[in-house]
Amino acid sequence: MPPFDPTWLIPFAFGLLLGALLTALLQQKRLSRREQDLALTEHRNRQLATELESLRNRLRELEGERERLMTRNTELETRLEAQRRHNEEKLAELHQARAQLKAEFEALAARILEEKGRQFSEQSRHSLDQILAPVREQLQEFRRRIDAIHSEEQKQHGSLLQELRRLQEANQKLDEEARRLARALKGDSKAQGTWGEIVLETVLERSGLRQGQEYEVQGSFRDADGKLLRPDVIVRLPEGKDIVIDSKVSLSAWQEYVNADGDSGRQAALKRHLESIRRHIDQLSAKNYEDLPSLNCLDFVLMFVPIEAAFSAAFQADPDLFARAFEKRIIVVTPTTLLATLRTIENLWRFERQQENVRHIIERAGRLYDKLRGFLEDFEKIGQQLQSTQNTYSQARNKLTDGRGNLIRQAEMLVDLGVPVKKRLPDLQPPKAD
Repeated sequence: MPPFDPTWLIPFAFGLLLGALLTALLQQKRLSRREQDLALTEHRNRQLATELESLRNRLRELEGERERLMTRNTELETRLEAQRRHNEEKLAELHQARAQLKAEFEALAARILEEKGRQFSEQSRHSLDQILAPVREQLQEFRRRIDAIHSEEQKQHGSLLQELRRLQEANQKLDEEARRLARALKGDSKAQGTWGEIVLETVLERSGLRQGQEYEVQGSFRDADGKLLRPDVIVRLPEGKDIVIDSKVSLSAWQEYVNADGDSGRQAALKRHLESIRRHIDQLSAKNYEDLPSLNCLDFVLMFVPIEAAFSAAFQADPDLFARAFEKRIIVVTPTTLLATLRTIENLWRFERQQENVRHIIERAGRLYDKLRGFLEDFEKIGQQLQSTQNTYSQARNKLTDGRGNLIRQAEMLVDLGVPVKKRLPDLQPPKAD
């Protein structure tokens, strides 16, 4: 057996050492890659957490906005109900005042006529009719105005549930008409613009507002630079403010979205539709209708989208669309929301007209009271004059008939003494007691 040579172990040991070194390097490289992956994962998790928190904040903002809108709606309904009750109370007070005034006048007139009526001659009665005629006309006019307001109140103040049902039915019909006509237009921009104005006109007609009084169509105005602006509709408010409504938004891309076959085509059309609405918001905001010197506009403009689904799809694609428009002082409305808004404005105008009628009635009641007071003063003077006439008549008659030296007795004594007469004096009957 040859002797053991340890030199051959050196390559073996070197190989083991090199293998261990390579293994350590590979493990370190894997560990470094895993650390990088872990860092990327943690970074991605932080980004996702930030996005999640942002979405939660946005959700809270939307919930807060919804609560504010619901609160505002409740406040408006409460104000309308309070105004209605106030008007009913005023109307009831006027009815009561009219009835009381009529009763007092009839009682007073009956008492005066009972006391003094038998003393009037035909001429006095004719004069009394002339005095009473204006008062009678005032009472009849007052009664007509009260009855007219009561009739209008009964017609206009129906059940709130029935009003909401009519509003819902009108919105459904309007939306169905919008869908049917939109399919027929097929991307004709000019026809779409005209059709949008027609839908807007239909909403205005169903709102109860009157053209030429509560709203105007296609007015012409110039801004401070002399540029001509033609808003589609200007709605007047009772406070002297104006609201501009624009209906010129293009729906060509929306038609492409509705008629697209594939999902990719629909998504591309939806993107163009969203960009079209954004672009129109920017263009409408740049017109600065609220700065027109000849208008007293509110700080926002209503942008009318005639198809509910068109705005709904754009809003789903970009939930910030409404907030973005609001920042530019633009409020996007559809037939449903616009009709509800215009109905609220119509209710405000109706209450304004009722308040004006109440003011007229109060003024007329004041004039009627003054006229009645003047009549009673004149009537009292007539009674005093009649009493004075009665006293003068009694004194004159006493001189004729009473006492030993009265005129009739002295005249009869002349006849007894032989004075010729054609006919003797008539016997005077004593006056009848009242």
